[in-house]
This record gives sequence, structure tokens and C-alpha cells, in this order.
Amino acid sequence: MALRVEDLPAEFAVFPLTGALLLPGGKLPLNIFEPRYLRMVDDALSEGRVIGMMQQDTTRRDTPSGPALYRIGCLGRLTSFSETEDGRYLVTLTGVMRFGVQVELELRRGYRRVRAELLRFEADLAVAAANAALIDRTALFAALRAYFAAHGFDANWDAIEEMPDSTLVSTLAMVCPFEPAEKQALLEAPGEADRAEALLSLLKMGAHAADSGSAGRRAT
Repeated sequence: MALRVEDLPAEFAVFPLTGALLLPGGKLPLNIFEPRYLRMVDDALSEGRVIGMMQQDTTRRDTPSGPALYRIGCLGRLTSFSETEDGRYLVTLTGVMRFGVQVELELRRGYRRVRAELLRFEADLAVAAANAALIDRTALFAALRAYFAAHGFDANWDAIEEMPDSTLVSTLAMVCPFEPAEKQALLEAPGEADRAEALLSLLKMGAHAADSGSAGRRAT
């Protein structure tokens, strides 16, 4: 049965982690070691198995609970869990849907929690068709190859080329080392096609900036 908004809790823990992006359908591995976040995972495992991923908003003042956060995050479901001998948790969050923060709640056992607005992101629950055409793949791969070359990255191109558009866009948006504000812009894109276009623009700008920097260093 398809997941519905009503199936999800309106209040849940959030994990503030700047530079980490979770998107609906994406998978984010996390290494949990701080005591408060170990407690957060313990509680989430018994309370719906969901955690919201959020980034710090450096343009706003700190709050009584900690650094200010962006107003939109992504709710993830704990889909894998293991404990190491030294007491860390290795977990994977699978993105479910985005959410807006209605209000931040009081701390619980040291970690942050919010009451969320989910309904306006209900479309995130729809599974994109594997053959959905989101972007010009020729343009995307040209930009991606230039971006990887400029940054000295290697890639399994055969595996990348086999990904359907939706998976490809989400995976690249999550793994490419964009700036936190750029990652937030990808998260907040109105729809998948908008996110794909934003990703293409970021890849082109990133390749150009890296090439320009290299040219400047060679010139000196």
C-alpha cells in the first residue's frame, strides 16, 4: 500500500547536519557517535523509525535550541541499522518526503524536535516513473564529465549511465560537494524537473569555477 501523509508523524526528531542533503527516494548513510544523537536513534527506532534531516541557516541568529535551521528539511526513514563495537550506530536514512517547520519543540534528551507541515509536499510521496524524462541527459553528462574532470573526481560511468533520471538527479544532488546553500536550493526546488535544471546549472558553474581557479594558479 502506498505511503500517505496520514501515515507519518507530525512531530519528530531532526538531525542538523550542514552539507548533508537527503532527498525523497535518496539514501543517506550516517555514522552516529554523539550521545544525544545515539539517544535520538534509539527513540526513533521505537517511534516510527523516522528522522528529519536539516541544515544550519547561517543567515539567521542562533535559537535557544542551537544554531538556526532552514525552514525546509527532508524526512527520512531508518532503513538499515548496525552497532559497532565502540558504540557507534551506522544507519541509513531513505528519504520519504520534504517538510516545512511549523514550530521547533523543546529539546528531548538533548536532541532537537519539530512539529512539521507535510501536506504541501505530498507529491514527494509519488514514486517517479523509472523512464520519466526530467532532463536532457546529453547535456547533463557533458556537464557532469566536465565537473568531475575539473575537480579530479573519478566515477563508474557505466553505472551512472544506467540510472533512470529521477535516481540520477537525486544521487548527484546528494553526493556532489556543492555549498550548503546550493544543496538547500536543490532540496527546495518545486519539483523534480526544476531540481534537474538546478543541478545542471550547478554542475556547469562548478566546472567553470574550478577551471578558472586552475587557470589563475597556472598564471601566477
